[in-house]
Amino acid sequence: MFIQPIDTTSLGNTPGSTTGSAVKNNMDPAASQDRFLKLLVAQLNNQDPLNPMDNAQMTTQMAQINTVSGIQELNATLKGMATQFGSMQALQGTSLIGREALLPGESLAFKDGQGKAAFSLEGKATDVKVDIMGTNGEVIKTIEMGALNGGLHGFNWDAEGVDPATVKGFKVRAMSGSERVDAVSLQRLSVDSVSFSSGSIYMLLQDGSTRAYNDVLAFM
Repeated sequence: MFIQPIDTTSLGNTPGSTTGSAVKNNMDPAASQDRFLKLLVAQLNNQDPLNPMDNAQMTTQMAQINTVSGIQELNATLKGMATQFGSMQALQGTSLIGREALLPGESLAFKDGQGKAAFSLEGKATDVKVDIMGTNGEVIKTIEMGALNGGLHGFNWDAEGVDPATVKGFKVRAMSGSERVDAVSLQRLSVDSVSFSSGSIYMLLQDGSTRAYNDVLAFM
């Protein structure tokens, strides 16, 4: 006996209900399976004893309800993961407050008479110097850093008595013997606060600018 597959879209609609969508929104996998079993039992009770239900068709119907239930469980799992991700992102964002963001640039950040910045060396250097440059192109101060390995390095400059407005930035001179080692200059700005928009983290930095989390090369 051939029977029509059960229309699973009707599982959320019962007599006297207001709208199918309202009930569907409240439907969970367990409730869907319960409705399916009730419909299946009703079909079995009303079938022709001389021409019983085809086992293959019954198996097909059971596979349909399992598919619907599986999709609903998957949706519930994804919603839970999205909620958990949002909580983790908020926790990550608040942990950035007070840390220092490294961004491309040659400017120094000043606080309490100290100028600070950072740089990245492409390789090991036997002699590294940092020149603090004035607005007229002159060298205000040279900081001897000595030998350094490749990677990120930060430095602080005692700028007591120096007007930050007269400082243009800094330049790195790195040598390995007689060979020049490339260096990338980095701004080093404290994170004052964080905000969230469209699933992304934005940071209010020490210089008053707002930067996205993805703009930052590293944190110190």
